[in-house]
Amino acid sequence: QLWRVVMHNDDYTTQEFVVHVLEFFFRKDATEAHHLMLKVHMTGKAIVAVYTRDVAENKVQQVLDYAQEQGHPLMLTLEPDE
Repeated sequence: QLWRVVMHNDDYTTQEFVVHVLEFFFRKDATEAHHLMLKVHMTGKAIVAVYTRDVAENKVQQVLDYAQEQGHPLMLTLEPDE
């Protein structure tokens, strides 16, 4: 089974940081990263990737650790890919 990595909007994490995370950790190009960032910003959340559970959990932990180190309260969650 595959799992969706969902990014959630908050009032503190900068749009630039979100784009950087999407490019660096999820290998999105600049256009797709910007589009996803706007979707998160406008709708409150967006699916940014779909992986096997192990990969998804590892990716989420890497991003959350990195965001925390950088002082951003970025939130990611996992949900089953239907």
